[in-house]
Amino acid sequence: MAYPAQTDYPTIIRIAQQLIERDGVEQLALASLASELGIKAPSLYRYVANKTALLKGVVTITIQQLFATYSEALNTSAGDPQNQMLAICHAHRQFAHDQPKNYALAFTAASAEQRADSASLVEMVLPVQAIMAQISGQEHSLAALRGMLGLIHGFVLLELNQQLQRGGDLSTAFDLAVRSYLAGVATVASS
Repeated sequence: MAYPAQTDYPTIIRIAQQLIERDGVEQLALASLASELGIKAPSLYRYVANKTALLKGVVTITIQQLFATYSEALNTSAGDPQNQMLAICHAHRQFAHDQPKNYALAFTAASAEQRADSASLVEMVLPVQAIMAQISGQEHSLAALRGMLGLIHGFVLLELNQQLQRGGDLSTAFDLAVRSYLAGVATVASS
């Protein structure tokens, strides 16, 4: 006789994300997750083999959520590629502020077993790279996109860790940094 499912994979990942935001990834344990779900810990093994597999699921879903945020930003931005990239960058920053611990996990997963599938990542990033190509030219689009991610990620991590202490409006500083980078990329592309 089959047992009725008391949970499902999306619920497990959603609750794991909530626990990570509340307590940190270091404190996440399968037993505490099971307790939060109202099930016994062995029941989790129907869905995730171990904590590493759980974290891979969290990383994968977090990155999917980030790219969904990009799509939402694109739906509300003007058709100009620089404005579209600016909207993506601001959406990225807001996402990191909304889910700082899941964001950090997704972008700092040291173990290859915890990282999202690289083929899926490429598939998700290609539309963003196509927008960057309109600014940088196709041949420079990957390098320009990597530079943009480095700028965003570095700024956000410094900001989240309260390392930008010299005053001023950080939103204005972020906007200026992104606009300057995009203008520089466009200038290099046109020369």
